[in-house]
Amino acid sequence: MPNQPAVPQAVPDVGAVADNLRLSVTRLARILRRQDLDALPPTLSSALHSISFDGPLTLGDLAALEHVAPPTITRVVDKLKAKGLVECVQDEHDRRVSRVRATPAGHRYLNRSRTRRTAWLSAVLRELPPEDLARLMAAAPVLDGLAHPPAHPATEGNR
Repeated sequence: MPNQPAVPQAVPDVGAVADNLRLSVTRLARILRRQDLDALPPTLSSALHSISFDGPLTLGDLAALEHVAPPTITRVVDKLKAKGLVECVQDEHDRRVSRVRATPAGHRYLNRSRTRRTAWLSAVLRELPPEDLARLMAAAPVLDGLAHPPAHPATEGNR
């Protein structure tokens, strides 16, 4: 049949996509957390990751990155300090400013955690057909974009 017009694809229901994606991401995150026997709670783990990769950071900058209130980030940093994973240092240019940075133990913790989780996920991904693996690779930038949304009125109240 020559030159048949393309059949338009139905636009997926955004609510259904959101619900399915939320459930899948939540389940996958839970399984990945279980790969670490000494895993930190998600809030502490996320803050340590931000401090390690974006730091040294002021508490205000860290609170903004983590989308939490300053009193919350103070408690988080206190818990990380008690575990020896971060430390507070004076700013090199302004001695009135304190910054949080990861300690060598904090960097080691993140490396061990990342290695275990990546090993588990790699083993699972090896079992997928190549076309599924390619689709996941293509979706990764979209998922990353969802994890780093621009300021949006719908998310501003969730801090």
